[in-house]
Amino acid sequence: MRSVAFHPDAQEEFIAAARYYETQAENLGLDFISAVEATYRRLVTFPESGRAFGSRLRRVLVPGFPYGLIYRAERDLLLIVAVAHVRRRPGYWRSRA
Repeated sequence: MRSVAFHPDAQEEFIAAARYYETQAENLGLDFISAVEATYRRLVTFPESGRAFGSRLRRVLVPGFPYGLIYRAERDLLLIVAVAHVRRRPGYWRSRA
């Protein structure tokens, strides 16, 4: 079974987005966390479900939020490279790959 790991910057993005959503409405941050967790749990089982995003990366959208998980699936690891807003700063995370 694959384990899941976040690039340190992706972890910071995840936390910052959850905090932002929590300031917008009570429990919205928790809803965001749940949506991201459900998304990466699905990827553990179906790592090819995200669309190709370059030669080694894939992207899957987070349901209900304007975010995508940029990830690399390896044999025993799902590495989340970025928790990226789909309309802001495209490609800023490329150096992490």
